Amino acid sequence: MARRSPYLITDYRSDLRLFGSNWKRFGLLLMVVAFIGAPLQLDNFWLGLLGLVAVYAIGGIGLNLLTGYAGQVSLGHAFFLGVGAYSAAWFGGQQGWPMLLWLPAAALIGAAMGALVGPIALRLSGQYLAIVTLGLLFIGEHFMVQWKAVTGGTRGTSVNADLAIGPVDFANLELFGITFTRNQGLFWLLWGVVALVALMAKNIARTRPGRALQAIRDRDVAAEIIGVSLSRYKVAVFALSSGIAAVAGGFYGAAVQQFVSPVEFGGIQGLVFSITFIAVIIVGGMGTISGGIVGALVVGALPRITQRFADYLPFLKSTPNDSGIILVGQFNLMLFGALIIVFLLAEPLGLAALWRRITTYFKAWPFSY
Repeated sequence: MARRSPYLITDYRSDLRLFGSNWKRFGLLLMVVAFIGAPLQLDNFWLGLLGLVAVYAIGGIGLNLLTGYAGQVSLGHAFFLGVGAYSAAWFGGQQGWPMLLWLPAAALIGAAMGALVGPIALRLSGQYLAIVTLGLLFIGEHFMVQWKAVTGGTRGTSVNADLAIGPVDFANLELFGITFTRNQGLFWLLWGVVALVALMAKNIARTRPGRALQAIRDRDVAAEIIGVSLSRYKVAVFALSSGIAAVAGGFYGAAVQQFVSPVEFGGIQGLVFSITFIAVIIVGGMGTISGGIVGALVVGALPRITQRFADYLPFLKSTPNDSGIILVGQFNLMLFGALIIVFLLAEPLGLAALWRRITTYFKAWPFSY
């Protein structure tokens, strides 16, 4: 018996419509209510955590287009986030550009860098392409360290970029006479961008370019025979994924950390950062837009929650001198590895497939088996 493709879609008509059922429209309503109401109910810890998760979601969606839809493996995703972070630091911070200028500039620079890498994907695939993209981390680290006027060298640089859209400054938000905290304003900004990026990616995935990318992923030779241009689509998806990653990096530097260092985006730490995004799409679901968001919620939140509640877990220790068996950071790395292994073996499409399987079961009930 032929093995079922992990990317198989069981309901094509539903997949082609954004909100084609009453349940999907109800889910959209719940998301809107959560988007508006969550900042009014959560404290700064959870809002800050969800802000970081939003950045992971943007980067995860970009990587999912490249890996989940086009089948191109990349270990250099952190490099493109670094491009976006330093673009925000230079254009938004040092040059004083407004967000509506520095953010597109970061996306364009990231896309241009991705377009330069794209042609390599025409000749390489699989582990060979992964090794080449891994080289980006070490090359990028060298340039980030040496270009001190922009990056601050090994010391890093602070990022004081504008986060306003016209008169609405999300870092100091005041609406209808009510003053909101920075984390509240950034929650609305970041998750609004997540919604826009997800909508754009979903529209790409359900139209002709998305079908072309999936054809390349499944059988690139057959796709070329039926008229799909491998050169155009592979370069385009690298550019698009890199541009989205640069947007995530811009917000990572300007909104979440307000400081960036070359160590984060290159070398060994950059590799760990890239693997984190791979974990996002594996846990959430490769080949699905929602998987990038769900995976970010799990992978992005777990380490911070573990750190926050380490005192309640006797086997964890925050510092080497504390009582316990393993450091929190080491435990989180082991947890990432375990999640990747479990989902690759048990459910290649991640939590998105699990949710689809549950909903399909209840739709077919009592004829489910």
